[in-house]
Amino acid sequence: MPPKVRITKDSIIDAAIGIVRSYGVQGVNARTIASVLKCSTQPIFSNFETMEELHIAVVLRANELCDEYIKREIERGEFPPYKASGMAYIRFAKEEKELFKLLYMRDRTGETYSKEFEFGNLVENIVRDSTGLNDENMRLFHLEMWAYVHGIATMFVTGFVDIDWNLVSRMLTDAYQGMRKHYGIGD
Repeated sequence: MPPKVRITKDSIIDAAIGIVRSYGVQGVNARTIASVLKCSTQPIFSNFETMEELHIAVVLRANELCDEYIKREIERGEFPPYKASGMAYIRFAKEEKELFKLLYMRDRTGETYSKEFEFGNLVENIVRDSTGLNDENMRLFHLEMWAYVHGIATMFVTGFVDIDWNLVSRMLTDAYQGMRKHYGIGD
């Protein structure tokens, strides 16, 4: 019987996510991951051909974690789905600073895999349902709202502000209502 595989792709990705959480993405390298997993670097390169391949897997996992924040916030039902997605994005930034930086505060020049994160199907459907706008205006509406939400999230990540969640909620409502008025929604 072949020996049981102890170090899996998932365990390597999980270790790398833990390292990002503690030390930022700059802390991720084969030796650090091996140290966390108490193994040599060989299993890492048996599972991933390159560190770039591992980096992509870590970004994808971080994106899944952010999506989980959004889904949980929507399921809680405290806010309408679109607002819930914005609140979750900001909460993710506040609670997972380094993962947020990995996803949304890095140079993406030359990346081919990052474009899929810009406008996920979940949020696209929510925006379409809540606004009734055509595709072009819906995307512009979301881009403008996302810029606003991202600004608040970035202020949390950088420690620029630490405002009360009730104020964050009010700010998102005010921006959303202003955008609805601007686009002639609900007149």
